[in-house]
Amino acid sequence: MNKTNEMQKKAINAIRFLSADAVEEANSGHPGLPMGTAAMAYTIWMKHLRFNPANPSWQNRDRFILSGGHGSAMLYSLLYLTGFDFSLDEVKNFRQWGSLTPGHPEYGLTAGIEATTGPLGQGLANGVGMAIAEAHLASQFNRPNHEIIDHYTYAIVTDGDLMEGVAAEAASLAGHLKLGKLIYLYDDNRISIGGSTDIAFTEDRAARFEAYEWHVQKVADGNDVAAIDAAIQAANQDPRPSLIVCRTHIGYGLPTRQDTPAAHGQPPGEEELNGAKKNLGWPIEPHFFVPDDVLQHFRRAVERGSSLEQEWNTALAAYKSVYPEVAEQMIQQLSGELPQGWNKDLPVFPADPKGAATRKSSGKAINALAKNLPALMGGSADLAPSNNTLINDSTDFQAETPEGRNIRFGVREHAMGAIVNGMAYHKGLIPYGATFMVFTDYMRPAIRLAALSHLPSIWVMTHDSIFLGEDGPTHQPVEHLTAMRTIPNLNVIRPADANETIEAWKVAVESKSTPTLLALSRQNVPTLDREKYNPAAGLRKGAYVLKDFGSELPDLILIASGSEVSLILTAGEQLAADGVNVRLVSFPSWELFEKQDAAYRESVLPKTVTKRLAVEAGITLGWERWIGNEGKVIGIDRFGASAPAKILAKEFGFTAEDILQQAKSLLSA
Repeated sequence: MNKTNEMQKKAINAIRFLSADAVEEANSGHPGLPMGTAAMAYTIWMKHLRFNPANPSWQNRDRFILSGGHGSAMLYSLLYLTGFDFSLDEVKNFRQWGSLTPGHPEYGLTAGIEATTGPLGQGLANGVGMAIAEAHLASQFNRPNHEIIDHYTYAIVTDGDLMEGVAAEAASLAGHLKLGKLIYLYDDNRISIGGSTDIAFTEDRAARFEAYEWHVQKVADGNDVAAIDAAIQAANQDPRPSLIVCRTHIGYGLPTRQDTPAAHGQPPGEEELNGAKKNLGWPIEPHFFVPDDVLQHFRRAVERGSSLEQEWNTALAAYKSVYPEVAEQMIQQLSGELPQGWNKDLPVFPADPKGAATRKSSGKAINALAKNLPALMGGSADLAPSNNTLINDSTDFQAETPEGRNIRFGVREHAMGAIVNGMAYHKGLIPYGATFMVFTDYMRPAIRLAALSHLPSIWVMTHDSIFLGEDGPTHQPVEHLTAMRTIPNLNVIRPADANETIEAWKVAVESKSTPTLLALSRQNVPTLDREKYNPAAGLRKGAYVLKDFGSELPDLILIASGSEVSLILTAGEQLAADGVNVRLVSFPSWELFEKQDAAYRESVLPKTVTKRLAVEAGITLGWERWIGNEGKVIGIDRFGASAPAKILAKEFGFTAEDILQQAKSLLSA
């Protein structure tokens, strides 16, 4: 064995046993993937991945995703070995309180982690979003002889990833879009928690991806660095996304657990781990051992990364000199800074009793924003005409037109969510995805991960209540607003009219670390007379007083969100005519209201006013925190029905007359 091969062998074993020692020390974790895929990871990181450990956020770096996030110990080992600001003590502190090494990788917590993975298939789909972002930004900013945006997205994906439906959705779209800078190495170990994949996963995976229009190669031995290297080189040259199927052995080296489910998610135990070290010629002691020459070998990544970034900075300087204005826009866009005047063309809508559906007002907001916000890009899960998400002055993002800003996700809600997140992880874009509110059920994992990862993803959810009408209960969201509100760090906004919708979009665009979900109506809602009622800018605080009838502290507070706000206005005016001191409150976002200080919250909902009536076309769960013990809620704690919206409003008690009756009952109690 020559010196190069000997060093590679030692380096790969260092990855294996740092990871396995971390799992054993924690008495928790997954040793199987790191021990089985160490050679794959080594080949990517040391022979192909362009990154700078001293600057993990260098914009033109390649991205690496460990989609099987349960193998996180390997990723942490690589961060330490290649010279990130990441100590060996962090590897030793794997899965412990306050560490930078949680059980699954978390974006934003640990430098060098490109995506929060763990729920299988998410990372695979995130990578598609990253590749879309790279292709679009390259088409936007690259110029002849100035390929200033030019990088790849690599991932290690697993049997579990490929089984998940989200992966099928994302892979199908990636193949259609010919995302040639997407290269995935598949850990084909044929073992899952339940046993051999023969019990549930027997299709020809390579043929499946070929059918998705991917470039597919096979590597017979997942420990063969030369073969893996050659396959990646071939993938780099192919215009299609690539899947490299590497035949591996889970828990490679373990005497009794290799190629068994026991290697997946259990610490190996001292005897078994020592046996693996003996099998692979690695010292049993000390734990967390890395030979000096091996560490020096890995740390070459620091100098190499610095050189790569310096080369790019030199190219950037040349680019700036030739295209100063474009370069300034690119730098601003990649930094996430909003350009001056980004909101200058947003419309202000006059009072209109007939009004418009908030989904249509949202469409006008998107197109007004798109004029001055080139980072805005997104689309719909095959519902663009209903969701009103098309940017009219742009073409579609397709393989032939990567400059397009309209993404045709197809009927792929779950992948859409994860792809939008991938675009947000990448940076340089303000991504949005749209579907009907009821289908948040299909994409909840991606929405949750956006919140967990503090991504500014934007979700445009139309047809937000039973008032979509005749399609019936299968398409009528009832519990969905509440379900979304239970996700921490997600701003759910249900605007009352056109002007509140504009304000909601401003909040979404300005958000840097919180995703936003807009719940929008299918049916028309009146555009409020803002000379009569307080300005729609109150939406930014989550809840605000629309109007007080009477100069004294109110006897009753009527509260509503979305399309029900116009109902409390009609009822409130009648109550005022009857001599009741009534306050009307628009409450579009619980989360934004919670972020206000106690004084503001008290100014809107004074504790001394206990007669409160909330109106919302969704389940009543959760409203008790805002209405107190003496309040009431008009909601719907059952599924809807198929009928015209006006009939549904009457049958389910969502009319001004119903509100008036309930209000009077509450006042007399």
